[in-house]
Amino acid sequence: MNATLRSLVRETTLSMDDFIYPLFAKSGEGIKKEISSMPGVYQMSIDEIVKECGKLQELGINSIILFGIPEVKDSVGSDALCEHGIIASTIKAVKKAYPNMFVVTDLCFCEFTDHGHCGILDIEHESVNNDATLEILAKQALVHAHAGADMIAPSGMMDGMIEALREALDSEGFVNLPIMSYSTKFASAYYGPFRDVAESAPSFGDRKTYQMDPANRREAIAESVEDEMQGADILMVKPALAYLDIIRDVRNATSTPLCVYNVSGEYAMLKAAGKAGVIDYERVMMETMIAFKRAGADIIISYHAKEVAEVLRRR
Repeated sequence: MNATLRSLVRETTLSMDDFIYPLFAKSGEGIKKEISSMPGVYQMSIDEIVKECGKLQELGINSIILFGIPEVKDSVGSDALCEHGIIASTIKAVKKAYPNMFVVTDLCFCEFTDHGHCGILDIEHESVNNDATLEILAKQALVHAHAGADMIAPSGMMDGMIEALREALDSEGFVNLPIMSYSTKFASAYYGPFRDVAESAPSFGDRKTYQMDPANRREAIAESVEDEMQGADILMVKPALAYLDIIRDVRNATSTPLCVYNVSGEYAMLKAAGKAGVIDYERVMMETMIAFKRAGADIIISYHAKEVAEVLRRR
C-alpha cells in the first residue's frame, strides 16, 4: 500500500486544532526559567508569556492554558481572588497583544496556597473543606471571567464544583463562558515534575481525599458523567497515557467533548528516554498523541505541542 493510499484510509489524524499548550506565569519581569525536570518548559513572567504567545501562533497553536505562580502565597490563595493577581494580569496582557489567542485558565488553589492543597483546609481531618472551597472557587472564576478568559478549567475535583461555578458565572452574565472540567483526575505519581514548575507540592499529606483512586474504573466514569449532568461543556481525563482505557470508557459513556491532559511525568519520561537514545523520540511522541486521539480524545493538553507542530509542518 503506498503512502497516499495509507493517508486516504487513515482512521485517526492529528492537527494543531487539537492542542492546548500550558504556560506558567510567574511574578516579575524578564523571567524565563527552564525547569530541570521538564526540559523545554519554563516559568515565565508576563512579558515573556506574551512573547511566547506570538511564537505559538506562528506555529499554529492558538489555545493556551494558564497556571499562576504568585509572589506571595497564603492559606486561602488570596492572589487567585484578586483582579490584579498573576492570572488576571496575564489574561489581560495576552488578550491585549493577541486577541485571537484562546485563553483557558486553570481554576484551582494549589499554586496559590502556602500549604499546596486545592482549597480551604479542614485541619481536623487533614483535607480540604469542599463547601468552603466551592465559595472561593466561584470568586476565582469570576476574577478570570472579568479579566477576559475564554474558558475556565476547574481542576480541584471538588464535589459540586461545576454546578456552583455555572450558577456563579450565570449570575454575573457570563452565561456563554464554557467550563472544561477536570472531571476524572487521578491521584497520580505522574504529576511530580508539574509540582516543580508550578511550585505546588503539598506541604503535608497528599490529595487522595479529593482526587481519584487510580484503581477505580467505575467511579472514574461516574465522576465525568456527574460533571456532564451538572453542565460541564468539556470533560477531561488526567493523566492520559496510563489511563487510555478510562478515556475510551468516558468517551463511550458521555456525549460531551473530551480533553486529555498529557501530564508532566509523561512528558519528562519521553524526554529522558529520547536523551538516553533508547527511543526514537519524535516517532514515539507522535505515536503517543495518536493514541490519545484513538482512545477518544477531542482535545490534548500537552507540553509536546510545539514539537508536534514542527513535525506536522514537515509532513
